[in-house]
Amino acid sequence: MKNPFLIGEKVYLRPLELEDAPAMVGWINDPEVTRTLMIRRPMNQIAEREFIERISKGDSAQVLGIVTRREDEFIGTTGLHAIDWRNRTTGFGIEIGVKSKWGVGYGTEATGLMVKHAFETLNLNRVWLHVYEYNPRGMRAYERVGFKREGVLRQANYREGRYWDTITMAILREEWEAGKAKS
Repeated sequence: MKNPFLIGEKVYLRPLELEDAPAMVGWINDPEVTRTLMIRRPMNQIAEREFIERISKGDSAQVLGIVTRREDEFIGTTGLHAIDWRNRTTGFGIEIGVKSKWGVGYGTEATGLMVKHAFETLNLNRVWLHVYEYNPRGMRAYERVGFKREGVLRQANYREGRYWDTITMAILREEWEAGKAKS
């Protein structure tokens, strides 16, 4: 493990490094990967390196790399965005860029690690996210961690020639703690 910050059974999360930019550019320019993300523009290594530098200095976001423990392979990114320190809330996002790693639980575990970090380390109270209606695999992963559907932004996402609903989901600290008590 190289510079681990949060450690799970299958993955560990670590700070992003400038050397991660080439992999991240490949993922962000793959339409199959970005289909479930909010980003829609092409990215180059200069912009990705600037993002890594900016995110490492700011206080309103924490973005980490997702690395498999067995192969020590960098496979994606996850983060807390728009951290509101006064109201104790944050947005959540995740991207598994290596498509061969989809559907094996890495994203679910990384999500759980970030939610735990938000509540137990950062002392936040609510973690929210947006997920598109055509991403049932993502919704199931979020529900496994404890997220609940809060509402629907009707036809808020235009993709593939049509408008899609965006689902708002969130988990509260008390729900997280109740889920821990059951485990």
